[in-house]
Amino acid sequence: MHHREKLVVIVGPTAVGKTELSLQLAGHFDGEIISGDSMQVYRGMDIGTAKASPEELARVPHHLIDIIEPDEEYSVALFQSAATRLITEINQRGHLPFIVGGTGLYIESVTHRFEFAQAEQDPELREQLQRLAAAEGVEALHRRLAEIDPITAERLHPNDVKRVIRAIEIYQLTGRKMSDYQHRAKHSPYDLVMIGLTMEREKLYERINQRVDKMIEEGLVEEVRRLLDRGYHPALTSMQGLGYKELIPYLYGEITLEKAVNDIKQRTRHFAKRQLSWFRRMAEIQWFDVTHREDRVKAGETIKKILAGKFHQLPNI
Repeated sequence: MHHREKLVVIVGPTAVGKTELSLQLAGHFDGEIISGDSMQVYRGMDIGTAKASPEELARVPHHLIDIIEPDEEYSVALFQSAATRLITEINQRGHLPFIVGGTGLYIESVTHRFEFAQAEQDPELREQLQRLAAAEGVEALHRRLAEIDPITAERLHPNDVKRVIRAIEIYQLTGRKMSDYQHRAKHSPYDLVMIGLTMEREKLYERINQRVDKMIEEGLVEEVRRLLDRGYHPALTSMQGLGYKELIPYLYGEITLEKAVNDIKQRTRHFAKRQLSWFRRMAEIQWFDVTHREDRVKAGETIKKILAGKFHQLPNI
């Protein structure tokens, strides 16, 4: 029988306490942590992405943090190939890989091996489609996609021109729709334990608000100002991240700091809700409520038992 690679995944909404628990578990089981967060890949974006502190990062080996500049492209397909390779390497070292984070699409692309369109590119066709978008508007381009691939069109906003063009390109080059490619394997290829952390909504929102206040205290405004001073454009994917996007109008003198901070809190709460609904669809997740301190302690103990039983892994004592 083929020996499947071990993998532990810890998911949950932002501010629920994933970092703390993952450090504790990875320390206990000789683990290495792969960040499953689409924003922590960027260098120079530390406070707003809630990266673990240098001391925490030193406690356990971490991967996929600080790997690119804020103006470099990153995608779920790049994440998938990097994480898949890391899981193999960590298993080969005799360590236990933990993917920890809140970016559902990224994590699921690894746990359930999404297939992404590997189609070639056609620069001429791209150019032509870009001209069409410029001449007739993004809606015209989006309508064209809707005719050939309604599922992908439904998922993409007309303003997401780059992806709309990519989806049309894939169809023209392969005769297959982008939505045909992105299917999810029924069973994970890994020997997998998925842990989900949740807490009462009021408590989670309170923690989110406290976290945002703490980010401001730690110098988030200065972090965003530094990125702008270094010439990073506000329209970059990285600069559109939560906590960055909202502070830019403040730094341009368009809104008050108080309004910017409230916007961050409100958008983070909405984001947490979306994260939960993404993870709720995943049947494999074992959920733990960590609303109170004693819940967290109990969850930690139970998860240790689950992992020890599943992987016959000796704790690193």
